[in-house]
Amino acid sequence: MLKSEYHISKMDCPSEENLIRMKLDGLPEIKRLDFDIENRNLTVYHSAENQKITSQLEELNLGAKLSNTTTIKESEVVIESSGVQSKLLWSVLIINFVFFVIEMTTGIFSKSMGLVADSLDMLADSFVYGLSLWAVGSTVLRKKKVARLSGYFQLSLALLGIIEVTRRFISSETMPDYRIMIGVSILALIANLACLYILQKSKSNEAHMKASMIFTSNDVIINGGVILAGFMVLLTQSKYPDLIVGSIVFLIVVRGAFRILKLGN
Repeated sequence: MLKSEYHISKMDCPSEENLIRMKLDGLPEIKRLDFDIENRNLTVYHSAENQKITSQLEELNLGAKLSNTTTIKESEVVIESSGVQSKLLWSVLIINFVFFVIEMTTGIFSKSMGLVADSLDMLADSFVYGLSLWAVGSTVLRKKKVARLSGYFQLSLALLGIIEVTRRFISSETMPDYRIMIGVSILALIANLACLYILQKSKSNEAHMKASMIFTSNDVIINGGVILAGFMVLLTQSKYPDLIVGSIVFLIVVRGAFRILKLGN
């Protein structure tokens, strides 16, 4: 049995953990994956050489680098429980999808592109968790097909959002409602922290969520950006802080869509 350790510099939230799980799904030599999101490390326990594992990780463009490979006894590896993983994934999928609906609805009502963009980021995470669940007991070919459809759908929504942001920059659009922006974003921030906590419960050696991991999470940073934009709208009485943050988040969603599309290759 081999134990390979990777440092993945761009792995800073649970949705990227699930992207990696899906990418490596179907490799029979892998017996267990251990994720350390705080330090951005992945440990793979496998029964064969790791060239295929390394190439699959590199295709995700998350900065994966092999640190070292050692030989261990097979008795040292405890196989993961897929039932526990599925239960946790269902929990975070539901939270993310509910907040996608809430943020999309309130974003349209309040004329906030920051909230609309953040809702699509929540939808992107829902896609990732949903694809992870779909992969359980599903064929690799079917999983890839669904990944491509999800990626193209997410990419289309993000591009439409960028077009709408551009239109609002040019036109004399009214200022968004900063009160709704701030209030809903705080609720979304709490929801993301809850997701992080739920996923961390699956790590037997990490019973609690560490603050350093929370503050390096892209989702939490995005929520903070929309909250800040709400306050800037209040202070400047201008639509531009909301549009700037919305543009940045839409670009993040586009990047996530391309990562999902890579799973379909």
